[in-house]
Amino acid sequence: MSLLSVRQKEELHKAILEYLHSNNFTDAFNALKSDADIDYNPDPKAKYAGLLEKKWTSVIRLQKKIMDLENRNAALQEELSLSPAKRAQMQTDWVPRAPAAYVLTGHRGQVLRVAFHPTFNLIASASEDATVKIWDWETGEFERTLKGHTRAVNDVDFDSKGNLLVTCSSDLFIKIWDTQNEWRNTKTFPGHEHTVSSVRFMPGDQQIVSASRDRTIRIFDIASTHLVRTILGHADWVRCVEPSFDGRLIASCSNDQTARISDPLSGETKMELRGHDHTVEVIAFAPVSAYAAIRELGGLPNTDRVKRPGAYIATGSRDKTIKIWDVQSGQMIRSLAGHDNWVRALVFHPTGKFLLSASDDYTIRVWELTTGRCMKTLQAHGHFVTCLAWGRQSGSQGSAHGAATTNSVNGDAQAADTDKFVNVVASGSVDQTIKIWLP
Repeated sequence: MSLLSVRQKEELHKAILEYLHSNNFTDAFNALKSDADIDYNPDPKAKYAGLLEKKWTSVIRLQKKIMDLENRNAALQEELSLSPAKRAQMQTDWVPRAPAAYVLTGHRGQVLRVAFHPTFNLIASASEDATVKIWDWETGEFERTLKGHTRAVNDVDFDSKGNLLVTCSSDLFIKIWDTQNEWRNTKTFPGHEHTVSSVRFMPGDQQIVSASRDRTIRIFDIASTHLVRTILGHADWVRCVEPSFDGRLIASCSNDQTARISDPLSGETKMELRGHDHTVEVIAFAPVSAYAAIRELGGLPNTDRVKRPGAYIATGSRDKTIKIWDVQSGQMIRSLAGHDNWVRALVFHPTGKFLLSASDDYTIRVWELTTGRCMKTLQAHGHFVTCLAWGRQSGSQGSAHGAATTNSVNGDAQAADTDKFVNVVASGSVDQTIKIWLP
């Protein structure tokens, strides 16, 4: 029994005839025309021109999707065959695995930063093409483009409720976008005198902190847009800035090969960390859930006395290494070597057991914090991997925009009830794509 209707057969024959004619397969064209008894006169402007190639391309795309779905199905079947306890352990300790669930394309320049919305299944990507794009990471669908900056958008961050998005750019400006009001650009912050490299909401969402090529770190009041404080200390381009989870400390890193810990209230430098041999690209505070593993890594007394946020940090550098530091003493606890090129991004696993890194060697690596061992290397992109972000979706919410995600690892609370969540990682690259990595 034929799967095609009479009309579908005729359409297919005409598409094949057009293909044969356009490729000068005259004998085959005449034979099919005669055998199929079709009155068809080739027309390069007709709807059949190039139709066969388009259909074939669609088939290839569908085949690739089917293969990806089969791979994911096989992985899920394997997970389902495990005991409930083992499944919970796998979910808790999940790290990215190939293939990526989605490859998001649309940017016309390298992707420089990604950030998860804290409530909905949305991700924001900042690019060298001067735009920010919003995507539904659960479906892989593009949502919208935010235009307003005139040069590369270097960083993007959501506030704790997801009501506001902040961006910074090489055009010297920082912008606030209202996610509840059609993502309109509601505030613009001037003040920096060169490229703005990094921007973050301070805990409490009343202020933002930014870092710039003008060698300064600046804190702005969101409501008034006034400059609250300028923090000096770095001798060169400040690449990244990160507040501690309680907002009492600010960590920064620079082309001057140092990382600094500063007091946001006084602007005073509390600690300078020296040890890298090249530009320090990225800095990240460890969540409290990682403290036990870090103390084991450094052979430190494994006591519970250190519970304050901001006790340990990780830095990544163009010298190809990652370093773990004790903030109070300024001592380096361990240097992790393994990447073959610049280290561009770092995120701690929600459980505190692992550290994920991204590099110009095209890979994402997973480091076991208790041993410092690289336990997994993922060939992630076809070019430099510029950024990483971690989100978590609540398994109890089913609506497309009703699942809970959290940016990176905002403190120890994220480690609780891990078995109730599905983890998701996003990466961005110079290859102009964002990849979504799901269980």
